[in-house]
Amino acid sequence: MHIFLLLFCFLIVPGFAVAGDEEKVGPVLEYLEMTPKFTVNLAGQKKYLMINVQLLVEGKENVEKIKKHMPALRHELIMLFSGRNETDLASMEQREALRKETLEAIRAALDKYENSDGFRDLFFTEFLLN
Repeated sequence: MHIFLLLFCFLIVPGFAVAGDEEKVGPVLEYLEMTPKFTVNLAGQKKYLMINVQLLVEGKENVEKIKKHMPALRHELIMLFSGRNETDLASMEQREALRKETLEAIRAALDKYENSDGFRDLFFTEFLLN
């Protein structure tokens, strides 16, 4: 009888714990790459900046909303990145400041056209000054 109770506890009870954990799964986070990469002219002769931007978005419905507004978002970022001085992007602190500026530009553009719900963060996955 004791063996039966032990088997019951080990085989049946953990199944209930797993089922309960599945219900606690929240919205899905997804990375959305802004393709193609941004390549813009910098101030000065024959200088350019190439950046690959990834957006962190929460929830499938928000991913679709951001995809819908991708042309407006790309426009905002091209305007933001273009014409900067190479010396203003040389240090890690300056690049982080540009990342934060980019984050706010995306958020403002989304709020202008719909809302920025679900947009969590962005990352530069490539950053090339030439």
